[in-house]
Amino acid sequence: MLKNILIKLKSFLHQSKRVLQLTKKPGKVEYLTIVKVSGIGILVIGAIGFIITMISQLTLK
Repeated sequence: MLKNILIKLKSFLHQSKRVLQLTKKPGKVEYLTIVKVSGIGILVIGAIGFIITMISQLTLK
Protein backbone atom coordinates (compact mmCIF):
# COMPACT_ATOMS: atom_id res chain seq x y z
CA MET A 1 0.00 0.00 0.00
CA LEU A 2 2.80 2.43 0.89
CA LYS A 3 4.62 1.48 -2.31
CA ASN A 4 1.46 2.28 -4.33
CA ILE A 5 1.20 5.73 -2.71
CA LEU A 6 4.87 6.45 -3.42
CA ILE A 7 4.44 5.46 -7.07
CA LYS A 8 1.43 7.79 -7.42
CA LEU A 9 3.33 10.62 -5.71
CA LYS A 10 6.35 10.15 -7.99
CA SER A 11 4.07 10.17 -11.05
CA PHE A 12 2.35 13.34 -9.86
CA LEU A 13 5.67 15.09 -9.27
CA HIS A 14 6.92 14.04 -12.70
CA GLN A 15 3.78 15.41 -14.39
CA SER A 16 3.98 18.64 -12.37
CA LYS A 17 7.60 19.14 -13.40
CA ARG A 18 6.65 18.64 -17.05
CA VAL A 19 3.85 21.21 -16.83
CA LEU A 20 6.12 23.78 -15.19
CA GLN A 21 8.71 23.32 -17.93
CA LEU A 22 6.08 24.00 -20.62
CA THR A 23 4.69 27.16 -19.03
CA LYS A 24 6.15 30.59 -19.59
CA LYS A 25 5.84 33.96 -17.93
CA PRO A 26 3.35 36.18 -19.82
CA GLY A 27 4.65 39.30 -21.50
CA LYS A 28 3.41 42.78 -20.67
CA VAL A 29 0.87 42.88 -23.52
CA GLU A 30 -0.50 39.42 -22.68
CA TYR A 31 -0.71 40.31 -18.99
CA LEU A 32 -2.60 43.55 -19.67
CA THR A 33 -5.01 41.71 -21.97
CA ILE A 34 -5.74 39.13 -19.27
CA VAL A 35 -6.32 41.90 -16.70
CA LYS A 36 -8.69 43.76 -19.03
CA VAL A 37 -10.73 40.67 -19.93
CA SER A 38 -10.96 39.60 -16.28
CA GLY A 39 -12.04 43.10 -15.23
CA ILE A 40 -14.71 43.26 -17.91
CA GLY A 41 -15.98 39.82 -16.86
CA ILE A 42 -16.21 40.89 -13.21
CA LEU A 43 -18.08 44.08 -14.17
CA VAL A 44 -20.53 42.21 -16.39
CA ILE A 45 -21.31 39.60 -13.72
CA GLY A 46 -21.71 42.36 -11.11
CA ALA A 47 -24.04 44.32 -13.39
CA ILE A 48 -26.17 41.25 -14.05
CA GLY A 49 -26.41 40.58 -10.31
CA PHE A 50 -27.32 44.21 -9.64
CA ILE A 51 -30.03 44.18 -12.32
CA ILE A 52 -31.51 40.94 -10.97
CA THR A 53 -31.51 42.36 -7.44
CA MET A 54 -33.20 45.58 -8.58
CA ILE A 55 -35.86 43.66 -10.51
CA SER A 56 -36.59 41.42 -7.53
CA GLN A 57 -36.80 44.43 -5.19
CA LEU A 58 -39.20 46.25 -7.50
CA THR A 59 -41.47 43.24 -8.00
CA LEU A 60 -41.76 42.49 -4.27
CA LYS A 61 -43.27 45.89 -3.42
